[in-house]
Amino acid sequence: MKPYLKYILIILFLAGITAAIIGLSLYFKKHKDLASTKPDYVISAVDLQKEFEDNEKTASEKYINKIIEVNGTISSISSADSNNINLSLKTGSDLSSVICTFATTGPSKFTPGEDVTIRGECAGFLMDVLLNNCALIN
Repeated sequence: MKPYLKYILIILFLAGITAAIIGLSLYFKKHKDLASTKPDYVISAVDLQKEFEDNEKTASEKYINKIIEVNGTISSISSADSNNINLSLKTGSDLSSVICTFATTGPSKFTPGEDVTIRGECAGFLMDVLLNNCALIN
């Protein structure tokens, strides 16, 4: 075997091992425990939705990928295909709300009309403000 071919194979093997290690570490990475994490912003659902509606670009730069503690009134509770629980919070707008996604261990005992405080990671605005990996704050 030619010497340069041996070095290329060694480099490819090491690159493959490195890629596998990085991939596995990202796959098994745990979510943050948002119940004990300090929020970057504390705001009401009405004000959060209004900021995105008034100036989506500025609000996106301010809130996306940040931990937000939001308080509001539950308008509906639904279950997604992936067994996640989605809570929608009223915003005063008929067209949009703040949607909070919980894992399967999320709050299933709540009813529409109840006031709650929720902490989640803002994922953006698509007619609704989306909060992921949410935790109920008492």
